[in-house]
Amino acid sequence: MATGANGPSIASNDLQWYFSQVKGTVEEDITDADIISTVQFNHDGEFLATGDKGGRVVIFQKDLGSKGEYSVYSTFQSHEPQFDYLKSLEIEEKINEIQWLKRQNNNLFLLSTNDKTIKLWKVSERRYRLDGFNLYDEYGAQRDMRSINTLRIPHLVPVNELTVEATPKKLYDKAHMYHINSISLNSDDETYLSADDLRINLWHLDSTTECYNVVDIKPVNMEELTEVITAAKFHPQHCNYFVYSSSKGTIRLCDMRAQALCDQHAKMFEEPEDSTTKSFFSEIISSISDVKFSSCGRYMVSRDYLTVKLWDLNMDSRPIETYNVHEYLRSKLCSLYENDCIFDKFEVVWGGPSNSILTGSYNNFFRIFDRTNHKDACFEASRESAKPKTQLKHCKVGVGPKRRKDEISVEMLDFNHKILHAHWHPTDNVIAVAATNNLYLFTGK
Repeated sequence: MATGANGPSIASNDLQWYFSQVKGTVEEDITDADIISTVQFNHDGEFLATGDKGGRVVIFQKDLGSKGEYSVYSTFQSHEPQFDYLKSLEIEEKINEIQWLKRQNNNLFLLSTNDKTIKLWKVSERRYRLDGFNLYDEYGAQRDMRSINTLRIPHLVPVNELTVEATPKKLYDKAHMYHINSISLNSDDETYLSADDLRINLWHLDSTTECYNVVDIKPVNMEELTEVITAAKFHPQHCNYFVYSSSKGTIRLCDMRAQALCDQHAKMFEEPEDSTTKSFFSEIISSISDVKFSSCGRYMVSRDYLTVKLWDLNMDSRPIETYNVHEYLRSKLCSLYENDCIFDKFEVVWGGPSNSILTGSYNNFFRIFDRTNHKDACFEASRESAKPKTQLKHCKVGVGPKRRKDEISVEMLDFNHKILHAHWHPTDNVIAVAATNNLYLFTGK
């Protein structure tokens, strides 16, 4: 078991984290549209994409020869605000999730989604332009046919500056009545899942007109509704398996070979409730906000409000490991309920060869759990400590009346600054952490 907030820090002979870069504007200049809502490396880690509440997607490319520094590659508007006149409902442009497709050629493809609409984008480089038109000059103005003496053959001319274009290739919409919370690409690279509060749909990338409903938990009488779907993910190797988590703290494994509608799960992963810690907030804090498979597909990691839990697919009775993220907040649940922070949805990601786990907390803190050494460390993403090649200092939170000099009081935590979204480089010790409108990059040595 990993220790809590006051547990031991990572030893000197273990991985040390250093600040690499920060992308974004200073806090005084931000608007709500600038807040980052998702972060995702592509499969080889050369590119990193972020989405924000303003519907924009920013793609960064790894600098040549560097280990953890990225430069802006492309920026485009993925979604626009809409209004559903039938339901009198505003549809935000906020990007809920981005999923990269595996690279097949020089072009990049990614899926992005807001609450209702999923789009497939093609990002390509334009290194040449057409020249030598007969009817138009190089500026696009129409030529006088009487001045044309000979016919010319159009040809390609190299451009001085590299131009990156983002083109929408597919639009998948009108399939969800409720807000889409997650999308997940299948290992067959042909299909993907999209999940909302009550349904999960299976799409084929080539088809935008129809999808297949594989999970439907909507009751006949909505007053009997007891749980909602919070996330859905495909298995990394077996294209017929997927899992989805719920607000009741359960994870269901489904096999699409068994039946077309997977309302009957193959396995359900649930930890027995501890009667000694049961309270008014138990059901709220047990809701799973994120679930991810390990790269080998044998394990899953889930995140609820206070803990990270590691599950073995062969044992559904209880998690094999539990890590406390911010146990010191248990005494503050009433205040967190009043300011709605208790409903925050934190992501969790695997790192390295599934031997590390990364997740966020408040005060711009994020925690890294080392499964090999059973140790954990808490760090802070802030501009004050953002200096090149600066080693990150461990952050400790004191919960008692007496604190050490290097400890931070729970009362001093800033709940408006939180790490909800983060991602780990697929092959290197590089992590990307989203703190409000800033993207922090750290490298491990």
